[in-house]
Amino acid sequence: MTDGADPPNWSFKDRDIAILRELTRDPQLSSRELTTILAEEYDIEVSHVTVSESIREMRNEGVFREAIIPNEEYYIFGLFEFKFNTEHFAEGWRDAMEYIRDDPHTLFYFLSDGEYQWKTVMMFPTRADESRWIHECYKEHGDVIANIRNSVIHNVLKFGTDPEIFEGLNGEYRE
Repeated sequence: MTDGADPPNWSFKDRDIAILRELTRDPQLSSRELTTILAEEYDIEVSHVTVSESIREMRNEGVFREAIIPNEEYYIFGLFEFKFNTEHFAEGWRDAMEYIRDDPHTLFYFLSDGEYQWKTVMMFPTRADESRWIHECYKEHGDVIANIRNSVIHNVLKFGTDPEIFEGLNGEYRE
């Protein structure tokens, strides 16, 4: 993990997976509503206090992250890929990485292999704002960044997590 935190150390119970699935469907569910769903849909009988504690413990352990993501109608999204200038990389990579990571436009930032090793999904109010950001990034860190390749993300066809992704977290894969 890039933030220095330890990865989650969690032993998943069927209850935990069901809670994650249901919160993925509706993040606004109360622990009382979840208790009812667990009983009716999963045949899991627990108190709403147990459900609330399980959610709190999973959150504290880092099993899931909570993020507010604005509706895609309010912003334009872009995929940015950063190619390095290896001549100046050693002395400037950290400042450049933190500049991108900590920028308010950055939604998702990750490392990959290949020629463009830093990638981020960013969001801007307008294309002009996006263009200004690129200009400023080159001004600040052009000695480290040889090229920024950016792609417009349009016609977002899916924006969310499916509850089924949590199948198998307890080591048992289901069909």
